[in-house]
Amino acid sequence: MANLSLPKIGRSIGAVLAGILAVIILSIGTDLVLHAIGILPGLGEPVSDSLLLVATVYRTIYSVVGSYITAWLAPDRPMKHALAGGVLGVILGIVGVITTWNGAGMGHHWYSIALAVLALPSAWVGGKLRSAQSQVQPAS
Repeated sequence: MANLSLPKIGRSIGAVLAGILAVIILSIGTDLVLHAIGILPGLGEPVSDSLLLVATVYRTIYSVVGSYITAWLAPDRPMKHALAGGVLGVILGIVGVITTWNGAGMGHHWYSIALAVLALPSAWVGGKLRSAQSQVQPAS
């Protein structure tokens, strides 16, 4: 049996959830702003491939940021925590692929597939950025 205290497990779960929540808030917030200013069409209207590419880019950046947050908040092994968030991102991405496959949502298969495929690499980059930053020693 693992020798983890409940507070440490709670901090681990909290770190992963905080990173995922950051990605969700940033993504939905950006979507809402882009809808409000007329860049993205209204809900239920078709979205062009070029706009979906833009959404893929900012969602990938937000995934890196969320993984960085997870690694930063992790009680130990920041990369492991970041990758755990990435695995959850892959799972959520696969759910997105399945639920949008028959035309529900965006209607472009490549978009939901790209989000699922990019979840783990984005998590690795976010974890790596945090690990590299934490290893930099301040000048004395």
